[in-house]
Amino acid sequence: MDATQQRVISGLLWFVLTTLHFGYARNGPNYYGKLIGSLQEYAHGIKGKVYAVDDATIFIKGFCYDGTGPDAYFWVGNTSQPNPDGYIVPYPETDKDSDPRVLEAYNYTDIILRLPGGKRIRDIKWLSVWCRRFTVDFGDVFIPSDLKVPKLQVLPEFSRLAHGLRSGNISILDSKTIYIPNLHYDGGGPDAYFWVGNGSEPSRFGIKVPNEQDKLVPLRAYQGEDIEIVLPGNLTVYDINWLAVWCVEYRHNFGHVLIPKDLDVPPALGQTKITPPWWYNPTSSTPTPKVNNCKEMLNGRVQVQWQLKGDDVQIRLSGRIKDDQYVAFGLSGVDGKSEMIGGDVAVIGYNKRIGKFFADDYYMSSLSQCDGIRGVCPDERIGGRNDVVFLHGERKNGITTVTYTRPMRTNEPEKDRMIPERETSVIAAIGLLNSRGEANAHEASDKTTEDIRIDFTSRNVHDCTNSLYNIPDEPDIEPWTPAVIVDKNIFNARIGPTGSKKGYTRITGTPSWGIAWYINGLLIPEITVERGKTYTFIVEGGNDSSNRARYHPFYITDSSEGGLGQNSERETDEKVFAGVGRDSQGYLFPTAAGRYCEWTRTTVDNPDNYKTFKSFFETLELKCDEGEPAKLIWTVEEDTPDLVYYQCFTHKHLGWKIHVVDFGSQRSINGISQVLLAFTTFMVSIITLLFLR
Repeated sequence: MDATQQRVISGLLWFVLTTLHFGYARNGPNYYGKLIGSLQEYAHGIKGKVYAVDDATIFIKGFCYDGTGPDAYFWVGNTSQPNPDGYIVPYPETDKDSDPRVLEAYNYTDIILRLPGGKRIRDIKWLSVWCRRFTVDFGDVFIPSDLKVPKLQVLPEFSRLAHGLRSGNISILDSKTIYIPNLHYDGGGPDAYFWVGNGSEPSRFGIKVPNEQDKLVPLRAYQGEDIEIVLPGNLTVYDINWLAVWCVEYRHNFGHVLIPKDLDVPPALGQTKITPPWWYNPTSSTPTPKVNNCKEMLNGRVQVQWQLKGDDVQIRLSGRIKDDQYVAFGLSGVDGKSEMIGGDVAVIGYNKRIGKFFADDYYMSSLSQCDGIRGVCPDERIGGRNDVVFLHGERKNGITTVTYTRPMRTNEPEKDRMIPERETSVIAAIGLLNSRGEANAHEASDKTTEDIRIDFTSRNVHDCTNSLYNIPDEPDIEPWTPAVIVDKNIFNARIGPTGSKKGYTRITGTPSWGIAWYINGLLIPEITVERGKTYTFIVEGGNDSSNRARYHPFYITDSSEGGLGQNSERETDEKVFAGVGRDSQGYLFPTAAGRYCEWTRTTVDNPDNYKTFKSFFETLELKCDEGEPAKLIWTVEEDTPDLVYYQCFTHKHLGWKIHVVDFGSQRSINGISQVLLAFTTFMVSIITLLFLR
């Protein structure tokens, strides 16, 4: 069975699982729990059907009330009839130190009520809409004495088959939410996902389930973490027979748990989730920011709002950015100044590939591109954990806003900084997302340079002018004219700056991370070579593999991205033409890594101020380490494609195009060009003579 057939079968299976319900009423879209009854109307237009969601939660479908009672609340008690001896069930929910709100008008509104103070449905006999001032019952419903409320189902732990997978007893919290405590997994599966399906045991006919961050990506390592996962689409636990950790590529089961058929779990109405976050207004259909603190950075282009909630800081980060950009914000690498290296930041934005907003935990060991070991890296990519929890994202009027939480304290001191309970230095940056949807190292003009300090435990800090909403979008900038090299046999390859917004990014249409290849003193020129001829590249991109930011082996490939050293051989079908070999164990290694030479700036002004690359190049000087250059000698084979690329083995997006033509084509082109030039010169001379007469 080929990949296309597998995708078709998976698609059909998805359709069946998410649209058919196999006769179970409990898993349908109208499953709200155990029906208690309808509210009886005595006054003020009370209506609504009442359900027991779980032992402490009540759901009212289509609640109506005209809102004119002066002191009305949801009211419960255990007497034979509603009376003043009951107590309030707050709605909307409030902090424990806040007074309950008097009921407003509702018109067929769905209501979730959580009984306060550890009370359970078994402790009450009725629910009423009650006016305390006049001791009047506007409407009520009585709880049957034999009511059996849905409850969570505790299952066994994962079976332990591979990759150190184990867990505590797994619980089904509601019809879509599964709680996995004390999860351990070594992260070694190349294509492992949470996986559900039907049958007596896991098989390839299953469906991927997003991880606890609602991301559909291969599973990372877990070290005793408690997580919740939510079944996708219309899928519920009544549709599946098992949950597994499954390697899709190799069709291997690392461990699973069976789902019983006789479930009676609560409906998925959101009641099993953490209490709604501080930015959510439950009386509104859309999330609304409610924060006490605000600060602006990067000349008003970035706005951060925050509030301390228990052991977490909840942050609402907004930036005037484009769809292919990100905003980074977090703790400076050094307290007392703006230092990117060592910084612990959250990166937020919108990932166009998967159509979702995101918030990810990053650590910056250096300002280089992340190579899987060092650089500006997501914690998960370098063996850490994403301690940033995404809550909500939106984009309006050119402004991207993402709300997330991060803990004050973490258990990863080597990658995460603790947030002190005092003022501390923070940093912010704006940059481009790369092809992986990750942050590239940013240009100097897009990061904070001054020491900005925030006390995350503070209240009522208002340093925002809302200039974020008044800044005009940046105008498009014309790129420098792309450089071209033809009819050369020897090339010098060195490192240099990308030229901000007029250079690499605008020429190639792809993100850069601040440096790129300079060939014969030109920024990423397009090179033309001939089949059958031999070319020499003198490479000075760095040979110290312990310093990844200055280690750029040169190679020639069919990949427009490069960075072969970052990929496993399973991840790529990239074809290499020169600059890469294999060791005795069959592993790829670069063969062209000479001393480090870099064109560096002699001024600190913005490269965008220069109209041409030539004028910009005059501000550069060449600095080289001691040592010898490397040589890459390439004889262009007859079957070489018409377009290949020179790239960096360690990092992505440093190089550009090599055009491959047949032997003799350049001489023919050059000959024609010379004839045309001579003819043009001759005609200009004739016209000039005629004009002078």
